[in-house]
Amino acid sequence: MSKVNASLPGGPRSPGPGEGHCIICMDDIVEKRTLEKCMHSFCASCISEVFKVKPACPICNTFYGAYVGMQPQNGSMEVTRNWERLPGFESCGTIVIDYRFPAGIQEAGHPNPGRRYAGTSRRAFLPANTEGERVLRLLRRAFDQRLLFTVGTSATTGLSNVITWNDVHHKTNMQGGPQCFGYPDPGYLLRVQDELRSKGVTEDVVSKPVDRES
Repeated sequence: MSKVNASLPGGPRSPGPGEGHCIICMDDIVEKRTLEKCMHSFCASCISEVFKVKPACPICNTFYGAYVGMQPQNGSMEVTRNWERLPGFESCGTIVIDYRFPAGIQEAGHPNPGRRYAGTSRRAFLPANTEGERVLRLLRRAFDQRLLFTVGTSATTGLSNVITWNDVHHKTNMQGGPQCFGYPDPGYLLRVQDELRSKGVTEDVVSKPVDRES
């Protein structure tokens, strides 16, 4: 017999999180697993599948281990500094980040494993102040955890099998404001830290070794 829809008059109320209901499969919990930090519960098989993609609670985003992404492994991240001023940060110089990736072969987890992807290089800018240095540390950690780039289809060119940004926004121009991916943009440094936090990259994990098997 099928379950009665909880929205129908007189139907039973569907239990919420923590009441025997798994928000992943939207059904009763089978072989309950409760996460030790946040105490949210799910079907053991459901949360195991979620953790294969991202080791974080799907309710509160508490992380359980390092999140390692699908960024190509053969890239580099180089940092230099100069005394040019970014609009809105005239009291300090500029941090220049150069990312470089040669062409390579897609791995399991990429859209077309075994096919080649094109190489690329990207340059980004941060203010060389306390907050900018903090963001740089976080970006370095995210790069080491393979979280800043992935292989897919470019949103700007429509080309497939290319290296693309992976939901952590960078300032690729020094000027022009947000519409040109540049400065001034007073809220950018806070926003990018929120984006990194959503991937489990925070100041308290920066000093820990990267577990690339997670």
